[in-house]
Amino acid sequence: MTRAWVLHPDIRSDRDRRDAEMALEEAVALAAALPDIDVVGGDVVPVRDPHPGHLFGTGKIEELKAHIEANEIELVLVDGPVSPVQQRNLEKQWKVKLLDRTGLILEIFSDRAATREGVLQVEMAALSYQRTRLVRAWTHLERQRGGLGFVGGPGETQIEADRRAIDEQLVRLRRQLDRVVKTRDLHRKARAKVPFPIVALVGYTNAGKSTLFNRLTGADVMAKDMLFATLDPTMRAVRLPTGLEVILSDTVGFISDLPTELVAAFRATLEEVLAADIVVHVRDIAHPNTEEQARDVESILSSLGLPAEVPRIELWNKTDRLDADTREALLARAAREDDIFAVSALTGDGLPEMLEAVTERLQGETVEETLVLSFDDGKRRSWLFGKGLVQSETQGEDGFHLSVRWSAKDRAQFETL
Repeated sequence: MTRAWVLHPDIRSDRDRRDAEMALEEAVALAAALPDIDVVGGDVVPVRDPHPGHLFGTGKIEELKAHIEANEIELVLVDGPVSPVQQRNLEKQWKVKLLDRTGLILEIFSDRAATREGVLQVEMAALSYQRTRLVRAWTHLERQRGGLGFVGGPGETQIEADRRAIDEQLVRLRRQLDRVVKTRDLHRKARAKVPFPIVALVGYTNAGKSTLFNRLTGADVMAKDMLFATLDPTMRAVRLPTGLEVILSDTVGFISDLPTELVAAFRATLEEVLAADIVVHVRDIAHPNTEEQARDVESILSSLGLPAEVPRIELWNKTDRLDADTREALLARAAREDDIFAVSALTGDGLPEMLEAVTERLQGETVEETLVLSFDDGKRRSWLFGKGLVQSETQGEDGFHLSVRWSAKDRAQFETL
């Protein structure tokens, strides 16, 4: 096990100390998500003026070095951006490996990627990140001489050679990913031909999306109390208890300060959200930082270009973790809002009301009508039962008498059969 220590540089001096502690807590949870890492502790380090070459001041560097040596720490995780020069200098000073927030998240994603698409996306993101950090990988930066003897002029530097190799690898990966993206696009177009609406689950990492997905679909998607338990998007056709058939999509979790390399690499995956007929924003309402997490999710959705007209429902999840008084107050508050539902994906509390709302928004207003179908009209009768629209059925001399509850959209589809 590698002994690791987490540092959160609190650069914004006007920020509440409590916010910095919460950010540190999330960073420690991120570090703990890595295999073979033993997080021995974490600290908030106030930074008034970040040093361009070392991030921290000389005195603070010596103080932190003493702590690193005394506790035999092998890996320092800095919860924030660290420039290549700062990373190289701090590693020299402290004689340990150092990762910044982007590097840490990339390590987690690399460990969790399961599908071919996920592996390609993570590898591309990692190479894009490494491309900016070649300065720390080499101490022999002299130019390689071109040509023979004294004829050749100065060749390219080792950094330039490595950067070119990375660029070539990125081109190869991008071509492979483009093929995967085309396949995903074909699948998306095939789903568009099926008259099933798409319900996308989005939310901050560890908000409970996969637990909700498993409860609704009966699937066995990995769902653990850990950050980024699942990376690859999962889609299942499912009939809701309301009778509505939908395609449910579980997307990768969001996080604050998501590395730009990952946003770019995972754009094809995240674009599944753009094809959704309704977006369900799952929030961990028991988390002390739930409001900030919600703003981060909305910010990423906006950057993806999610149309404002796409209906959204907000799900206040994990009510089972609240004390009785807080839970009652939260339920009363959610009841006053049309698009907010307080639920527990773990116990199922509150889900029927949420699913009714999803059905209503997807189908529009429903009405109950009686249809009479002849005995030889098996195709349309089968379609009505297949869609779950039939409330009751009796047989008369003139055919089947069916009581159906449907929307104007359902009626329009029925009339085209």
